[in-house]
Amino acid sequence: MVIGGLQKQSFIDWEGKTTAVIFTRGCNFRCGFCHNPSLVLPKLYNRAENISPEDVLDFVSTRKNWLDGVVITGGEPTLHADLPDFIASLKEIGLSVKLDTNGSNPSMLQSLITAQLIDYVAMDIKTKFEPDAYAAITACTDSQLVDHIVQSLCILRNSGIDYMLRTTIVPGFHTNEDIRMLQKQFVGERYVLQEYREGETVEIYR
Repeated sequence: MVIGGLQKQSFIDWEGKTTAVIFTRGCNFRCGFCHNPSLVLPKLYNRAENISPEDVLDFVSTRKNWLDGVVITGGEPTLHADLPDFIASLKEIGLSVKLDTNGSNPSMLQSLITAQLIDYVAMDIKTKFEPDAYAAITACTDSQLVDHIVQSLCILRNSGIDYMLRTTIVPGFHTNEDIRMLQKQFVGERYVLQEYREGETVEIYR
């Protein structure tokens, strides 16, 4: 695991729970509105020291009686092949785990669910499920990207675990028609529209 940050206590990253938040480094997307450029862009995160997984595990083990769980976010956590082993260590401590993901790695998501390693998933739906639209917002040219996103969505729908879907509405990119289409598509599911926030973003470093 390549860990770039640890928030020792949060009341907002998992509704109704007090958590620690672990930030992994590296992402296969380059969304201009992303507020974590230091976790996404190698030219930024290569300048900083990583936090060792052992140090993170040692910390949360001392706080397990005060924490309801741990949130693993990024970057994109599912890019890390050793993510299952790391989460297994968290579960051994006795902590529930929420995963934030962009949905681009359905095989990893399925393996985590099958192994009963995660308790909750928040998956980003960047835009409508059209290759050109996804490529435009993520700068990811993987021809199978939308197929992977849809596979991850199907996995969550059939998983039996709690999940939420969320879209950050980017001015000048998402049209009112796009928003209505997405809301209609996810009727009956927990789907949240997030407001775009100004600040230090990936776009600044392009």
